[in-house]
Amino acid sequence: MYKDDFNLTSGCYLLNHSVGRSLKSSQADFNQHFFAPWQNTNKEPWQQWLGVITRFTHALGLLFNSPSEQFCPQVNLSSALTKLLMSHPRLLNNHCKVLMAQSDFPSMGFVMQKALPKTASIEFIPEHLDITDIAVWQQYLTADTDLVFISHAYSNTGQQAPVAKIAELCVQNNSLSLVDVAQSAGVLPLDLSEVKVDFMIGSSVKWLCSGPGAAYLWLSKAQLKVCKPQDVGWFSHENPFEFDIHHFEYHASALRFWGGTPSIAPFVIAGHSINYFANLGVENIRAHNLSLLMLLNAELGEFLVSPTAPESCSATAIFDFGAKQSTIIDALSKADISVDVRAYGVRVSPHIYNDNADMKRFITHIKGTLLT
Repeated sequence: MYKDDFNLTSGCYLLNHSVGRSLKSSQADFNQHFFAPWQNTNKEPWQQWLGVITRFTHALGLLFNSPSEQFCPQVNLSSALTKLLMSHPRLLNNHCKVLMAQSDFPSMGFVMQKALPKTASIEFIPEHLDITDIAVWQQYLTADTDLVFISHAYSNTGQQAPVAKIAELCVQNNSLSLVDVAQSAGVLPLDLSEVKVDFMIGSSVKWLCSGPGAAYLWLSKAQLKVCKPQDVGWFSHENPFEFDIHHFEYHASALRFWGGTPSIAPFVIAGHSINYFANLGVENIRAHNLSLLMLLNAELGEFLVSPTAPESCSATAIFDFGAKQSTIIDALSKADISVDVRAYGVRVSPHIYNDNADMKRFITHIKGTLLT
């Protein structure tokens, strides 16, 4: 029933871990909130445009069950992480220690290596260890760990980290915790009123179907008071329209991380789309996703290399078809079934607009190719 809400072609789209399909209603909403204030009056459109940002942070608040003032728009995750690392006194300590996983998205590791002090240490949980197992995190998370970087979902392995349990470990060890929801936002539930992390970064391009450019940074109320970002601009100011070059006061909310003149267009699309998914309910989206993953497991389970348990699997199934891999990829491409391949195998990610017919179409082409 949700297919009619999205821009879909006659093919079968299963690349939602990369870029989600846009809502059909997004274009009209974009014209109303971006172009109309710009084109239809003689007044400058900033007041109307800034209302778009309020809608965006409000939608995130609904999605993650958190006050909207704890969210700040960002251009991408790398920028958000850089600003955060350079704002917290504990992470500016020359001997600070960060824990992350070898399976984290490389961009996050690049930022850690450049934004932290040169004498900081970064420890990586090896790829061969099971990062869905809290015992692995217990082994590496020690009392001298200043920050733990947690990917809620891992793009190349189809794994889901036990975020709530890791956050509890961080509290016990007095370590800061940061969760990256780029691969999970909109499909794996995360209630920030219950899961006690310190920071969160995320984007809207994947399961939130919002396109690139609408990332975000979230801070707990306790850490918001501590952070003093260095990369600031007039929208980081408590009163952006004061226009006194000699006076700067950090914004009381997470908007202190905003910076200079903001982009508007990406957040128009994202605010509209995130509202759609927040109202639909992430729990419902996840239940649908799991039902389709179970169908794939029932028919092609012998080729699955990603977890299957709901608490351990992300929203993506990873398949390794061995010597037939390239032949299968070619066959799927010819059949207009969109998937991709990374180091561990073929990535398949069913969303709310996918259905049993899509899964059966994928399964039929796989089985047919395996028999040739």
